[in-house]
Amino acid sequence: MTGTGEIFLSELMGTAMLLLLGCGVVANVVLAKSKGFDGGFLMINFGWGLAVFAGVYVAYKSGAHLNPAVTVGLLASGQSLGGVLHVLAYLAGQFLGAFVGAVLAWAAYRDHFDDPESDPGAKLAVFSTGPAISRRLSNFVTEFIATIVLVFVVVAFGKTPSGLGPLAVALLVVGIGASLGGPTGYAINPARDLSPRIAHALLPIKNKGGSNWSYAWIPVVAPLAGGAVAGLLAPAVGFV
Repeated sequence: MTGTGEIFLSELMGTAMLLLLGCGVVANVVLAKSKGFDGGFLMINFGWGLAVFAGVYVAYKSGAHLNPAVTVGLLASGQSLGGVLHVLAYLAGQFLGAFVGAVLAWAAYRDHFDDPESDPGAKLAVFSTGPAISRRLSNFVTEFIATIVLVFVVVAFGKTPSGLGPLAVALLVVGIGASLGGPTGYAINPARDLSPRIAHALLPIKNKGGSNWSYAWIPVVAPLAGGAVAGLLAPAVGFV
């Protein structure tokens, strides 16, 4: 059995890797004068998928949740995670790791963040998601549905003998981004959105603008609700 400290460290390192590479690909695409500038949404989709691939390997000791919605979904499906302290270790590692990863991505692209040609909206987009059309109910529903897909299929992977492991999860994230990412930017992970948004608010970025806190609750609450629903559905179809 993996101990509380090992779970915390594993989730912290894995989620930090996820956010370093995930925020990094967005920075590469949206920040002025980057070599990947204007690379397109599919580049971001594949970059995030590969970020998940790396993060899952790094966090293998803890089962690589990397996402509070996955942790909640597994609990809702009836799986035991080893008690309250273990659950808290998962969540703490995920939120802190996401903050660390976002800060590292900022450090790697600092000159581009401070360049006057990079606009405030692009800078925020590196750290957190935002809607293409701002309608709160619709935005909530999109994140809710996308997270159900994520958690439901992740639980299903545990029952399928594909042997693809982290690659399967990576391809799933690419697919969700390509299919459902357009309306909101597919946070599908409360830690992935909230912790980097806090980093954006705290870091000394020139001309960064606001952190869009009025929207920030949606990529936290909707994925948690979607994860819980997916977890409840999984036993009904024999995935648990």
